[in-house]
Amino acid sequence: MSELFEAILSLETRAEVEHFLRDLCTLAELEAMAHRWAVARLVDRGIPYAQVAARTGASTTTVTRVAHWLRHGEGGYRLALDRTSS
Repeated sequence: MSELFEAILSLETRAEVEHFLRDLCTLAELEAMAHRWAVARLVDRGIPYAQVAARTGASTTTVTRVAHWLRHGEGGYRLALDRTSS
């Protein structure tokens, strides 16, 4: 995985990231990641899990799992949320 992480770090623009991820992942994989990111953003805003599930179409299991990793994971969600909030 370290080589994959290095490859991602080497990308310089949004377009480069988009092209790389589109080549690397299936559309379903990208959609799943985008879906989890949408859940994380809503959970972080304090939206109740049932409302997050209804708004995103995610299962409550997915919402709970994302919320768990947001609070008890490696800090990646938190870092990205902090860097992308305006």
